[in-house]
Amino acid sequence: MGFQVKAVAKYIGLSPYKVRRVINQVRGMRAEEALDQLKFMKQGAAKPVAKVIRSAIANAEENFGFSREDMVIAKIVADEGPTRKWRRFGPRGHFKPILRRSSHITVVLEERE
Repeated sequence: MGFQVKAVAKYIGLSPYKVRRVINQVRGMRAEEALDQLKFMKQGAAKPVAKVIRSAIANAEENFGFSREDMVIAKIVADEGPTRKWRRFGPRGHFKPILRRSSHITVVLEERE
């Protein structure tokens, strides 16, 4: 196993279910390939996921001197962040909650030849 580098994005304003749909497409890929793949995805979650991967690559290059061609996505997860609860009032005194979900995206890159 190679050396691992990590990057985290917190409080992304998308539900973790939507982010996981995108993440499952790029899991296990080379980092450069994953960025190319994400560029052409129409899902809204593709942009924040690409941003975190780019951040992890930058951490690897700047802090540890790795080359970006050798980096592979070893682990990528979308955990649930805090949920903002809003109220919307319905008929006859009822109330219908609106749940604004958020997520935390974690990317771990690994150096492989």
